[in-house]
Amino acid sequence: MRLTVLGGCGAWPAAGQACSGFLVEHEGFRLLLDAGYATVPRLLQHIAPGLLDAAFISHGHPDHCADLSPLLRARRLRDDPAPPLPVYALPGALDAVLALDRPGMLADAYELHEFGAGDALDIGPFQARTRLLPHWLPNAGLRLSAGGRVIAYTGDSGPSPDLPALARAADLLVAEASFVDQAPGEPGQYLSSARHAGRQATLAGAGRLMLTHLMPGTDQAAARSAARAGYDGEISLAAPGLVLSLG
Repeated sequence: MRLTVLGGCGAWPAAGQACSGFLVEHEGFRLLLDAGYATVPRLLQHIAPGLLDAAFISHGHPDHCADLSPLLRARRLRDDPAPPLPVYALPGALDAVLALDRPGMLADAYELHEFGAGDALDIGPFQARTRLLPHWLPNAGLRLSAGGRVIAYTGDSGPSPDLPALARAADLLVAEASFVDQAPGEPGQYLSSARHAGRQATLAGAGRLMLTHLMPGTDQAAARSAARAGYDGEISLAAPGLVLSLG
């Protein structure tokens, strides 16, 4: 199983960067995890749009799903349209982004598979288990297994006792870390920090930790140091083009 980072910025893309998006590959199957702002141009540096096999969207905030629109356009508005893309999302999460074009324009570009948080899914060679994690909008944390390897992905999530269970013994935990330390005020219920992600990775027994969704301008060295205070495994920061092979 291989993960390629397309973007890791929270809220909006910094100059030359992109928001949340990851390409996960196994046995020739290509799965897109989230499609935030500016991820599609980076995805197209790796594969042609028609070669993507499925997409999983954690929740409906645009820094996680806005680039689904250009992705579907790139697959459909061509002389040789790609087959409908299976897209997995919580009920209603994609209503806004799918309404950007005139009704019916991209109807043949996707097959929407809505699921409930807590459901188990088979997506190509991947076994996916989902769990509702706290955020302003319903957000599906994901445990993705294939070939004896596991990637856990939080989407956006405030502190939750369910997160260590979702990531139990995962080879890689991709954890939202909008802040270096405790998120201030109300956001502390719905977003996380690098320091908290480090503690959660240790509780889960995760083999590696990747910090993602850092707000633009965040001191990355400080974020890594904060995570290191609670976790002694390998730590990386989600940067476009970073590739991790598991197994």
